Amino acid sequence: MDGAEVPIRFDVPAIIRKWPSLHNARRIDGTGPYLLIEGTLDECIREFMAKPESTRHLYEILTAPQPPLVTEILSAEHVAELARLREFL
Repeated sequence: MDGAEVPIRFDVPAIIRKWPSLHNARRIDGTGPYLLIEGTLDECIREFMAKPESTRHLYEILTAPQPPLVTEILSAEHVAELARLREFL
């Protein structure tokens, strides 16, 4: 990136999905993640960051891609970075 500001729309629709778990580990042998919350990207980031850090790997946010910073499926690490970025905007 050349240092130019990349706008991110935090008002776009998004959802939080949670993976079924056993002993704090994702269970991938079942039906997959289920819908937990629908709202805006901003609301979903706030809800996600309110979860205990030790369980965030069980959640993901789905939203419309906003290249280059926002992908369709946001992992725990990606959401944490967007939350920090949001603080600066």
